[in-house]
Amino acid sequence: MSQNNINILYVGLDVAKLSLQLHLAGHFHLLTNDAKGHAKLLKHLRGHAAAHVVCEATGGYEQAVVRALQTAGVPISIVEAGRVRYFARAQGQRAKTDPIDAAVLSEYGTLFKPVTTAPASPEQQQLAELAQRRRQLIHLLVSERNHAEHYTDAFRVRQSRQLVKALEKQITQCDETITTLIAQDTELARKAERLKAIPGVGPVVAATMLAEMPELGKLTTQTAAALAGVAPYNRDSGGQTGVRRISGGRAAVRCALYMATLSAVRHDRILKEFYLHLRAAGKKPLVAMTACMRKLVILMNRLLKNPNFQLAS
Repeated sequence: MSQNNINILYVGLDVAKLSLQLHLAGHFHLLTNDAKGHAKLLKHLRGHAAAHVVCEATGGYEQAVVRALQTAGVPISIVEAGRVRYFARAQGQRAKTDPIDAAVLSEYGTLFKPVTTAPASPEQQQLAELAQRRRQLIHLLVSERNHAEHYTDAFRVRQSRQLVKALEKQITQCDETITTLIAQDTELARKAERLKAIPGVGPVVAATMLAEMPELGKLTTQTAAALAGVAPYNRDSGGQTGVRRISGGRAAVRCALYMATLSAVRHDRILKEFYLHLRAAGKKPLVAMTACMRKLVILMNRLLKNPNFQLAS
């Protein structure tokens, strides 16, 4: 469906764990967030050929209904929850209920006309789920190791060792499965090899970038930095010039970039010189590191966008 169609009807869909609140052409419909509810949702939308659904990312509860809509060919945009909340407050809307949120999403879509979220391939979806699982296991492992520092009795020490060993095994299994998945998909394998050609970028970082930032290679320089959360924003007012700070973005991408940059500023000549130049200019270490992270994600985007682009030796 063309986004230039002036008759597009933006439909707000507030997603919860067990329910869906639909705001369609001024009417509200409460549905269940399961297969039956998804079928009823499609039935409601069937009478509106120009319907374009707008929903927020809700930590995963939206995934099933998004897939159902995309499979049925219904345009849907997944928008950032924070932006919608600021939009509601700007209208003086401080109350928050599911029907209110659904109506706000309809208004947000009508005013801003968000870009349709492209459906992920089965391989891309599986890669994202594996990366998320690996990240969960890493968090559990770090937490358990931190707790274990305070264990003194033999019972807790023994249980902690067993748990750490089990978590390490599952992380290894995730790594192996991710490696196999990427190797079996021609496009993912090509992208992974391009990314791994960058000093400091290993298999884990490459897989994380492909899983958490599937748009990489199709973005502008500014958008790539913003999605990664390494774009600096001005904080100026009147004659006062504030410190520029990064904000927003995808935490998992930013974490992967940080780990890659730590290695890259040691082993990549260009990034090392860039980092040292910033430090010599008086920039704080974290500021210089963030600038290198921004340079790195822009390079990744360029490598995937242009197959003929070659790294400087």
